[in-house]
Amino acid sequence: MKKILIDILHPAHVHFFRNAINELREGGNRVLITSRDKDITHRLLDLYGFDYIPLSTEAGSKILLARELLLRNAKLFRIVRREKPDVLASIGGTSTAQVGFILRTRNLIFYDTENATVSNLISYPFASEILTPDCYKGRVPEGKHLKYPGYHELAYLHPDRFTPDPEVLRANGVNPDEPFSVVRFVSWKALHDAKARGFSREQKLSLVQALEKFGRVYITSEKPMPDPLERFRLPIPPHEIHHLLAFARLFIGESATMASESAILGTPFVYLDPVGRGYTDEQEKRYGLGFNFRSGQAEGSIEKAVDILSANLKDSFSFRESRARMLKEKVDVTRFMVERLSGSGAPSGVL
Repeated sequence: MKKILIDILHPAHVHFFRNAINELREGGNRVLITSRDKDITHRLLDLYGFDYIPLSTEAGSKILLARELLLRNAKLFRIVRREKPDVLASIGGTSTAQVGFILRTRNLIFYDTENATVSNLISYPFASEILTPDCYKGRVPEGKHLKYPGYHELAYLHPDRFTPDPEVLRANGVNPDEPFSVVRFVSWKALHDAKARGFSREQKLSLVQALEKFGRVYITSEKPMPDPLERFRLPIPPHEIHHLLAFARLFIGESATMASESAILGTPFVYLDPVGRGYTDEQEKRYGLGFNFRSGQAEGSIEKAVDILSANLKDSFSFRESRARMLKEKVDVTRFMVERLSGSGAPSGVL
């Protein structure tokens, strides 16, 4: 049996690791959790009943991020030296890779974001293993890269792990039988979001006005919205949003994670981002489950959203067939993760 330390830096990481944590513990392993206080991360950890050790709070500026990293690395170093875990794991590895390297502790990085050049630069060289979806386009040091056929979101939304429940929506005042769209706006404060921008204020208003013609609109936003849009704010608790995505006719927004979640749940997505992601590109080009737009294409993304709703793409036979093929070709990422974390040594089949 192993002692495993998992470092959680973002709300999405809670979802990614939670099933693996439970299965590892059920298998007799001891799992320690360290965390970063960002958005609803601690709220989610509490909701799922996980004990955790807070290491830092999200810094308010790029300059303070460096200070935060030094602080959390120092705290993590002391915990790892005291607890002596067999393996460390995190998404991104900005703390676990460096601490693991110094203390000669096996450390695994799970990652899928190619444009996170700064965090990759300070983590990849120190990692024991770097595990990415096979559609990942970024550069990884030779000898430590293991690719797998899957997406991070399949760790918690694989059909064996999640079943959409219409009663969850009804309990929160949403009628799952009525058409609605889900919109996501991000804060653009992540390190890899430097100089990145999505919808302007005027485009946000235009987007919602266009979507309203096809049903209700629900918005989730990391930052304050224009006053006219406040009435569209999400009516459902954040940890239950996947039920909402599953019954939506469309997802459109600036979040790659929610775009991928939508594709896996059978809801077409429109994703706006300056550089995109390898996994959302694959979901468009290989499976036809969504559409990616880059900087300066916000108006085009709104037009595409209208086209999708006009054609009712979600209910088309081709869309359902494409999703079924995607699920057949991908793995249960939680099962893959548990095997890697409870195993030992260098990854087999390194690419």
